[in-house]
Amino acid sequence: MTVKRVWHGWTTPENADTYEKLLREEVSVGIEAMEIKGLRRFEMMRRPLADEVEFVTIMEFDDIDAVKAFVGDDYEKCYVPPAARAVLKRFDELSAHYELLEARTY
Repeated sequence: MTVKRVWHGWTTPENADTYEKLLREEVSVGIEAMEIKGLRRFEMMRRPLADEVEFVTIMEFDDIDAVKAFVGDDYEKCYVPPAARAVLKRFDELSAHYELLEARTY
């Protein structure tokens, strides 16, 4: 089974580049340094909106036990380090988890 962990955060347009850099250079690197068994992929996406910028992260794990190895038994709890909280306007307090049913590559 594969589990996708989906999270959203929003910044002001002025903080978007700062948050993107933090996400690329600190948050993702810090997660990689944890060497979580069962973490397979980390995706980062960005989308400008009318008055804010939305960021979405999707993490791919082997199973829920691997997610728990990342954040603990309360596995829906978001992971947002203090530096990221400082530049985010708002964010999901909980991450959503989906069981991957099928993936097709064309």
